[in-house]
This record gives sequence, C-alpha cells and structure tokens, in this order.
Amino acid sequence: MKGNDVDDDYENLTECGLGTELEQQLITTQRECTFMWTNKAGEAFGVIMSFLPHDGTFWLTAAERRARISAIRRFPRASICITSTGTDMGTGKTITYKGDCIVHASRDIKDWFYPRFARWIRPNDEGAAKVFQTFLDSPDRVIIEFRPDYKLGFDSALMWARSPEAASNQPSTEINT
Repeated sequence: MKGNDVDDDYENLTECGLGTELEQQLITTQRECTFMWTNKAGEAFGVIMSFLPHDGTFWLTAAERRARISAIRRFPRASICITSTGTDMGTGKTITYKGDCIVHASRDIKDWFYPRFARWIRPNDEGAAKVFQTFLDSPDRVIIEFRPDYKLGFDSALMWARSPEAASNQPSTEINT
C-alpha cells in the first residue's frame, strides 16, 4: 500500500505542469493542434488543424460548410490541445486550452491572416507559401479566432523523474519467474 506522498505514484500530477518557457517553445515549434468543440447533439468532437499563434490567441481556418463552424457559431466554447509529438521537443509535453471562438469572414481579417498563416505553415519555401495562400483564399472560407481563458499543461519528464526505473530505455536484464 502506498503512502500519501505526491511522489509515491502517478495519482497526483499537479507538480508535472508544463513550465511557461516550454509552453512558449511548444507553441512556436508545433504547427498543428487538436481543435475540439461540442456538436449539435451535445457530444464532444475534434479534428487536427493547423494554427497560427498571435498575441495570446490562436488563429485557424476552415470552410464555412464544415460542421465545426456552425457548432462554434451556436456555442462558441472550444478547446485546443497542442502536443510535442512530431517535433524536435520529443514526446510527452502538452498544453490544452479552453476558451471562446469568434468566426471571422471579413476581407480585412482574411488579408491579415492568410499571408501570415501561409508563411507560418510553409516557413522555408516562399513559393509554396504563396501557392498555399492562394488556395486558402476561397469565397466560403472563414477564420477562427480562439481566445483561451484556461490552460492545463503537462510535462512527462517531471512525471518520469519520480520513477526513473520506469522511464529507462535500457532493456531489463532481470528475468522474473
């Protein structure tokens, strides 16, 4: 039987939050998030979407006809989760935000968003960014501005520090019978 010490097990992970510096690194390294909303039936749903971080908000885009657009127009609360998987940060670092969405369709917002988003997604190829921008700028595309008001981060390195034996990548030489 285990004691009540925070480090005895993985029940209490409050001390394993993602630090501010790693959060910012994750936001500026990753290009995709899981965008989650509530559908018409009141059920949670989500998809992977590319995002553009800007001044504490996250900007995304989709065709107006996508179910997520009518859903967030009906109920503007949503969540996004950004993970380090697939980045040079390795795995095990996540940040989840919940907040409000504003759906934009104005030309001014599109003219601001599309060039920045295209360069963000295609940073090393100006030609590809321009083509991407052209394809994005379609008549029925809208921009989602996600304004977070709550966050929950996790850094698995802090969890694994509690049990280095469990985190080890070394093969076990012990044989259990």
